[in-house]
Amino acid sequence: MLTALLFLSLFVWLAILFDASAGFRKLERLEDEAEQINGPLLSIIVAARNEEENIESSIISQLKQNYKNIEWVLVNDRSTDKTGKIMDQLRETDKRIKIIHIQELPKGWLGKNYALYTGTKEAAGELLLFTDADVQFQEQTIGKAISYFTNNKLDHLTAAPNLYGRSIMLQSFIAFFMFGFSYYKRPWMANRPTSKTGMGIGAFNMLTKKAYHAFGTHEAIKMRPDDDLMLGKKMKEMGHHQRMVTAMELLEVEWYRSLKEALIGLEKNTFAGLHYRISMVLFAIAGVFLSQVLPFFTLFSQDHIALSAANILLLAIVYTLIIKRMTAFSPLPFLLFPITALVFIYSIIRASFLTFKRGGIIWRGTKYRLSELREKRS
Repeated sequence: MLTALLFLSLFVWLAILFDASAGFRKLERLEDEAEQINGPLLSIIVAARNEEENIESSIISQLKQNYKNIEWVLVNDRSTDKTGKIMDQLRETDKRIKIIHIQELPKGWLGKNYALYTGTKEAAGELLLFTDADVQFQEQTIGKAISYFTNNKLDHLTAAPNLYGRSIMLQSFIAFFMFGFSYYKRPWMANRPTSKTGMGIGAFNMLTKKAYHAFGTHEAIKMRPDDDLMLGKKMKEMGHHQRMVTAMELLEVEWYRSLKEALIGLEKNTFAGLHYRISMVLFAIAGVFLSQVLPFFTLFSQDHIALSAANILLLAIVYTLIIKRMTAFSPLPFLLFPITALVFIYSIIRASFLTFKRGGIIWRGTKYRLSELREKRS
């Protein structure tokens, strides 16, 4: 039985290696695009709740863009800190900024999704950009994105930023998350015209206003904590022209400040990513353990040394391939791979258990009932 599992794991990683190798050849770098200075009006919409530590520096980095034709719609989503005040102060420094203060959340909406939707109502641009309140932009980012968007006649463009972490363990966890995200979600599929697999990343989702309304706006995903992914998914399913690029040198975000924060942050969307199904949770736990932890244990079994070593070698190759394309890290965190895999399994169990225990998720201080989340999951 153990031999059969190791053989199966080996074939799975071989298939993933070939798939990822071919896929990454279609995944372009936004840094390689020529910069455009003038063009269509872009409305950048930022929803923020209790982001007083990040929002000022993020918006200032956006205001420094070389691209000229931009407006900003900053939406204060019921913040209890100084976020709203900081937004108002930014408005005084640049008249291209519009401010919306939301006081109450309508029933049937997640806070961020309602804030972004509300922001689009004030957006005058023919292009929209949804981004988060903690993303740092280089000056050429928007100009290169607009150029890539128009040259490729896109309806939707999403870009992967550089995620950074302060500690070695957090960096290892981020790298492992991107590793798992890449082989599970296969983001390169967004660039295949015949594929229905879409992709959206919260740090950078640019789309035409026409396409946004065609897919149903955020009303179509109003109870999805993974709204960014679902936006990309629905855009692709509707046949809109979509591309994903990497932008490691143009966009940067501190995903979480500590491993503890990462585990808390994943509470909101881990179960959603597994479609709120226990069967998917069990499948994910078993899959990660058997394919990414077990070979490190069986390496010490005399009967399985060769198979285990082959699995670990393939894991290292796939890991290195993904980390080099989807992060700015070196592959060295692979040395902590089995430990990080166990931490990831713990995060799945923890998030699922807490969601059941609480009867829903708590996101930015607001509780959303599991029954409602399941009802609106499509």
